[in-house]
Amino acid sequence: MTLDIHDHLETKAGFSPDAAVTHGDMMRTFEAFKSANDERLDAIERRSADVLQEEKVARIDAVLDSQARRLDALTLKAARPQLGFDRAISAASEREHKSAFEAYIRAGESVGLRTLEVKAMSIDAPADGGYLVPEELEREIGRRLTAISPIRSIAAVREISGNTYKKPFMTAGPATGWVGETAARPQTNSPVLDELSFPAAELYAMPAATGALLEDAAVNIDEWIASEVEQVFAVQEGAAFVNGDGANKPKGFLQYDKVAEGSWAWTKVGFIETGVAGGFPDEGSADPLIDLVYALKAGYRQNAAFVMNRKTQSAIRKLKDVDGNYLWQPPAQVGGRAGLLTFPVVEAEDMPDIAADSYAIAFGDFNRGYLVVDRQGVRVLRDPYSAKPYVLFYTTKRVGGGVQDFDAIKLLKFSGV
Repeated sequence: MTLDIHDHLETKAGFSPDAAVTHGDMMRTFEAFKSANDERLDAIERRSADVLQEEKVARIDAVLDSQARRLDALTLKAARPQLGFDRAISAASEREHKSAFEAYIRAGESVGLRTLEVKAMSIDAPADGGYLVPEELEREIGRRLTAISPIRSIAAVREISGNTYKKPFMTAGPATGWVGETAARPQTNSPVLDELSFPAAELYAMPAATGALLEDAAVNIDEWIASEVEQVFAVQEGAAFVNGDGANKPKGFLQYDKVAEGSWAWTKVGFIETGVAGGFPDEGSADPLIDLVYALKAGYRQNAAFVMNRKTQSAIRKLKDVDGNYLWQPPAQVGGRAGLLTFPVVEAEDMPDIAADSYAIAFGDFNRGYLVVDRQGVRVLRDPYSAKPYVLFYTTKRVGGGVQDFDAIKLLKFSGV
């Protein structure tokens, strides 16, 4: 009797059979990739490199990428909780807010929302600034962003009620030492504190709806808004968390001053060099990655992850350790992440490609290293005039971000020593 690989797949509750099948296909494709790449490397060593073999490896690599994208999509679909607005809502105020919000979205009737915001004393926006969405819809948008925004999924997230979050951080602790039982206790140095500031900037999306959609009572308006804005918000904030300049947007971790790890100092992000401009060394190609891992202190390594784009991941997929084992490994289970040197790999397409002097790979404990700040409240402004016959919904939320622990994130620079 033959057993199919699908019978042995470890899956998580809630994932579709399609996800299990795709995961199984990906595991088999990776085995084919390793075999083809081994043949390619053997041919190179014999100085008889075959163009057809190179193309074969590239084709299998592309199939792996395609399967990874499909698996990510299926995993994301399973991770999205359904909006439970059909169930009874216990709080009368929540029912009232939802009813008033739906009337505003479908018909432009704003009296109910205006009355609610007056009672809640929450009019902190201009007259044309729109109205707050119900709390459950706001939470749903946040959950969706966490599922698809790569840096948000591994960073620390704080919710604030003001426009700026200020956090004191101890850069040097109080001096300590050993003393005898009756010895004098000399005065110790005080701790050194640094105040980090994270202002929240406005992020917006503008989904459009037809009159027919708004008139259709079967359409869940809350679900529609959440699904329309999630991708736009995720793309914009994902780019800002990596490369944002801090001007009316979060400051990305690649935009801080960078310094060689041997000269690291607070407010700077340390880096390790590969020793080869735009690539890995031919001998000991895994060494820069290992050096990068151990540039991070042990306390940070426990929850660390690699961050890179798909093209960089494709290049690393071909690397082996000194024992001939591939460094990159596909997800061990449906809903998991690919692994590199036993650490998870997070795909962030806004990371740069491998090139001379590029910082194409980041490694660190992003939960301690990077902070995302969400200001409470998502606002929607209904605009039936600017794009007739469509109705636009100008949807805004305020988001900030920046490095909060400069010792928790390290970079790999593709440059010569």
